[in-house]
Amino acid sequence: MRRGKKFAAAAASVDGSKLYAPADALNAIKSSAFAKFDESVDVAVHLGVDPRHADQIVRGTVVLPHGTGKTVRILVIAQGDKAREAEAAGADFVGPEYVDKIKSGDWLECDAVVATPDMMSQVGKIGRILGPRGLMPNPKSGTVTQDVASAVKEIKAGKIEFRVDKTGNLHAPIGRASFSQEQLAENFGTFMDSVVRAKPAAAKGTYVKQVSVSTTMGPGVKVETAGY
Repeated sequence: MRRGKKFAAAAASVDGSKLYAPADALNAIKSSAFAKFDESVDVAVHLGVDPRHADQIVRGTVVLPHGTGKTVRILVIAQGDKAREAEAAGADFVGPEYVDKIKSGDWLECDAVVATPDMMSQVGKIGRILGPRGLMPNPKSGTVTQDVASAVKEIKAGKIEFRVDKTGNLHAPIGRASFSQEQLAENFGTFMDSVVRAKPAAAKGTYVKQVSVSTTMGPGVKVETAGY
């Protein structure tokens, strides 16, 4: 993949062979961000697990103390009192009618979907659409719940979900380049603590093998894994 001069300059400003302390790594990517938009700051973690085995799947949720910097549009599939609770909590779209809209291909303008348990038989009809996009509600992530108000508030506050892929990697957004170094450091620490707590009992050997951070357009910076 051909890179431009700005990327080359950003890459030259970091030492690709060095493992940076988390705070230094975050400061480096902030300093090298060059896009005209507010780039996302992402973390990538390579874990010593074999996701082919069900007992080594790593997944979880975490509320980042400073959010992700992204405005999240939330759809809540609920009715009656639960629909009203979702609206009061700040949900952007509410109602069972969105199932048919999504099924017909006319609408999918949301970033997260929450549903009450009684609506999951309807939500299942659009599972093939929501699933590949990471939008399918799931009890383990707290998006299938009776307490829709709390679910909406947590997502709006910066709750993210993470799940290891088939190659043993995790990817997650932890903020924006415009965040202060302190805000990014707190988000990074909170995320990594959650990943460590999610370690499967069946995982053997080194759990956190590699960590790197990057902005949307910038180079990755390797982070020390000592302590994880």
